[in-house]
Amino acid sequence: MVMAGLAAQAVEGAAVTALRSVLHRVRQAAERSGRRADDVRVVAVGKTKPSSLIRQVYDAGHRCFGENYVQEIIDKAPQLPEDIEWHFIGHLQSNKVKSLLAAVPNLAMVEGVDNEKDKKESLRRLTIEIIRTCMWLSAKSGIEPSGCVELVKHVKLECRNLEFSGLMTIGMPDYTSTPENFRMLSSCRSEICRALGMEEHKCELSMGMSGDYEQAIELGSTNVRIGSTIFGPREYPKKQAN
Repeated sequence: MVMAGLAAQAVEGAAVTALRSVLHRVRQAAERSGRRADDVRVVAVGKTKPSSLIRQVYDAGHRCFGENYVQEIIDKAPQLPEDIEWHFIGHLQSNKVKSLLAAVPNLAMVEGVDNEKDKKESLRRLTIEIIRTCMWLSAKSGIEPSGCVELVKHVKLECRNLEFSGLMTIGMPDYTSTPENFRMLSSCRSEICRALGMEEHKCELSMGMSGDYEQAIELGSTNVRIGSTIFGPREYPKKQAN
């Protein structure tokens, strides 16, 4: 038991060390792009990791965390401090909106609107249930780049309780779409801002993960989602043999 406890502490210490390294590299990448580190938000994504590990990173001073699954964020949020800025990242089914908002009152942002069938229903429920939620639109898996202007216009004009903040992309799992997907997202932002009369600095770009966040920042990202680089490899339960 003592050995197990020491091992857990070592992992938690490693996460804090990794966070500091990420923040240092973010600052350097921001400077290379002519910006300040404060211009880039780092979302520490704790997917599959225990709340105790997230708490260690919180205690080191970080406040912005993300999760990819509704049940996971619902389970973790009540166990952690209320001043955390939670981001839900990925597919949000319309029938999960109410439970997510009820369990996570400090939800700051939804990063992602999924397929055409679900997006309007999810937006409708978010509009009813939450005030001033920041909405990210995915130019890769959520909607086609050609549909960005129409959906952003819908959010800004029809969803009065939602605040459109920017665009999000994921890219290919093996990073083979880097940096083309980043350039595409930047192009989508320019198109949206021209069409809706927005200033580009008011339309954020959420792009870049553990394997490509420095390049994403150099290409204009204002929001990077870092999971395994901070917390270590994800730990999925092993399937039981039949």
